[in-house]
Amino acid sequence: MKQAMFQEPKEGNKVLCGLCSHRCLIAPSHRGICAVRENRDGTLVSLVYDRIIAQNIDPIEKKPLFHFHPGSLSFSIATPGCNFRCKHCQNADISQLPRDRGGMVPGEPVTPEEIVASALQYRCASISYTYTEPTIFFELAYETAKLAREKGLKNVFVTNGYITQEALREIRPYLDAANIDLKGYTDDFYKSVCGARLQPVLDSIRLYHELGIWIEITTLVIPGHNDGERELGQIAAFVRSVGAEVPWHVTRFHPTYKLTDQPPTPLGTLKRARQIGLDAGLRYVYEGNIPGEGEETFCWNCRRSLVKRFGFSVEKNHIRNGKCGACEAKIDGVWE
Repeated sequence: MKQAMFQEPKEGNKVLCGLCSHRCLIAPSHRGICAVRENRDGTLVSLVYDRIIAQNIDPIEKKPLFHFHPGSLSFSIATPGCNFRCKHCQNADISQLPRDRGGMVPGEPVTPEEIVASALQYRCASISYTYTEPTIFFELAYETAKLAREKGLKNVFVTNGYITQEALREIRPYLDAANIDLKGYTDDFYKSVCGARLQPVLDSIRLYHELGIWIEITTLVIPGHNDGERELGQIAAFVRSVGAEVPWHVTRFHPTYKLTDQPPTPLGTLKRARQIGLDAGLRYVYEGNIPGEGEETFCWNCRRSLVKRFGFSVEKNHIRNGKCGACEAKIDGVWE
């Protein structure tokens, strides 16, 4: 256990948690929505500060980040728990474990120093806080990120975007990039499928961008839930309002966990979603979970193919000093 950051004592030994936008008011001996932050006698503690449940060496493309050190490796970690309850979570076995298994919080004790040492040992360029929601293990991510920065490593969040402004500003000096899920564009979808609200995610995306953190947006396109042209158009227009340079990943859904009443996303739907993004003025739109042209990076100016990918592998890269090798237009991203 570790004393939690962003807590405010309230009457009756309750504690207000200011880490994510749920802002849970937690009574003594109870936990927040994430199921891993608990009120112990009027003090909020993190139950996952040293509870790593997953650690892997991943290509950065798996996050997915296509405009951030392409072809590099990222040491990826997670603890149990999540502040969302997504019915379609592909990592529900760890993200929902405390909630589904009576409060159980398993994991291997690993220190920030050991995480950084492992990343260096395996020649990773970055550490990714991923698989579950990194906000809920903020204390571990924060201390690890500070050490990683000292050792020349980059730090990446793969996140649902529900972090509060104060928490994001706190970790900003050490956070280099984030892939943020924009799961839909209605409150109904967020409430019924994810157990959250839309507006805090939109606000968070704008703040990430304003703070100068490189961001890419992912939308899992689910048949019958968020695949209508109007909603996809709204998402594309929002991303464009943040910045034409922000990559948008439209990703194929596969039935899983508690959302098994719909088929996998038709390939035609993803192609249509990609075209909607391009028509909205986005420079870079990618189709995820299916290999092919939809994974390539094209120059927004001359349309030359610059980065060709297959799955999570980079097969060619014609970006030179952050510019198109043909017309020398600046290609947005972090390439060095």
